[in-house]
Order: sequence, then structure tokens, then C-alpha cells
Amino acid sequence: MVKIAVSWSGGKDSTMCLHTILQDGKYDVSTLITTVTETYSRVSMHGVREELLDRQAESLGIKLMKIYIPADCTNEVYERKMMDAYNELLVLGVEAVAYGDIFLEDVRRYREKNMKDTGLHPIFPIWGRNTRELAAEFLMLGYKAKIVCVDLNRLSESYVGREYDQEFLDMLPEDCDPCGENGEFHTFVYKGPTFKKSIQFTMGEKIVRNDRFCYQELIPI
Repeated sequence: MVKIAVSWSGGKDSTMCLHTILQDGKYDVSTLITTVTETYSRVSMHGVREELLDRQAESLGIKLMKIYIPADCTNEVYERKMMDAYNELLVLGVEAVAYGDIFLEDVRRYREKNMKDTGLHPIFPIWGRNTRELAAEFLMLGYKAKIVCVDLNRLSESYVGREYDQEFLDMLPEDCDPCGENGEFHTFVYKGPTFKKSIQFTMGEKIVRNDRFCYQELIPI
């Protein structure tokens, strides 16, 4: 079996990426890799507390590698941090890294460019999937997720903190992707078939940053 790491945000796309790999049966998932903004101790972009990330990894039973980056991280710093992580994965015997990207060609090319000549192979298990069908499959499988961040240029604050369910999908404007692939929203998965136990939390306040992104605070319990 090919030893593999999974790029893990804690959201639904990385969850479906992991689910697909586990169902495939060809891979040994040894590691989850996540970028954490060290200034705030939160998952980058998603704003989820590091403790909840740790609980996800514990529930999944997969080792977690955290890549700490500064707030307002430059591409140069990000790429250097990622290269250090790739080298560490190679030492661990990892051969490939899986990403939950679906259709953004520029993002895929960027990942492939950064991993060129690293000795690791990028794979994209859910690439090209119809996002409406992927969202439906996520719900059908029994996964549960909360909306933890929205781009206020695309969605109103009222979407933050909602359950990612059929009602949420039905409420989305027609120009918003059902999986939020264009950055419209981000999620935190707290329950599902790959988790040994659900992640417990309470809902905190909503926080707006940079006059653009609204975050739902999730407080571990």
C-alpha cells in the first residue's frame, strides 16, 4: 500500500477526500497535514481553534502534522514552510499527498508546481466531481458540519453558524458553489463515519475580520 498524507482543513472537502481514499483501499493514510496560523492558534482560513483540530485527528485515529504560519503569511514563507513539511513526510516514508480540490485549475497547478522534484506525488481524489452531487453524498453518508466562515462579499452573516444541510444548500444563491469551492464559505466537520466519536463544542460569538470574513466561534467542551 502507498503511504500517503492528506491535506486536512477540518472541513467537508478534505473529509470527502479522506473518505474517498479510505474507501479506495490502495493507500495507508499515515498523516494529516494542516496549516495553523500561529498568531491565533487557529486553522488557517477556517478560523477553527487548534484544540478542535486536535480532537478531529484523535477521533480519526490519524497522526496530525501542523504547519505553523504567521498571520498575513507571504507566498515565500508559506512555500518554505511547506517544503520543510514535505521533507519531514519523506523521512516518515510518505510517498504522496492528497488534496481535496475539486475544480480550481490554478490551485491544482500551484500545488503541482510546489511539489515538483520534492519526491512526493500530489493526488486529487475528488477532482472533477460534480459539487452538487458531492454535497449530496456528504450528507447521505451521515457527515455533519457547521459553517464556520463566510466571505461577506458572497454571502450574508446569516449563513455563519448554520448546519451544512439540505436547507443550507437550498438557501444558497445560484452563483454560490454547493461546496464553497470558490471560497464562499468554510466548514468544520464534527461527526461522520470516519470519526470514532463526534467532536463536542458550543456555539460562541460571530466575529467579522477585515470587513470581509465572518467567523463562527466554536468552543470545545
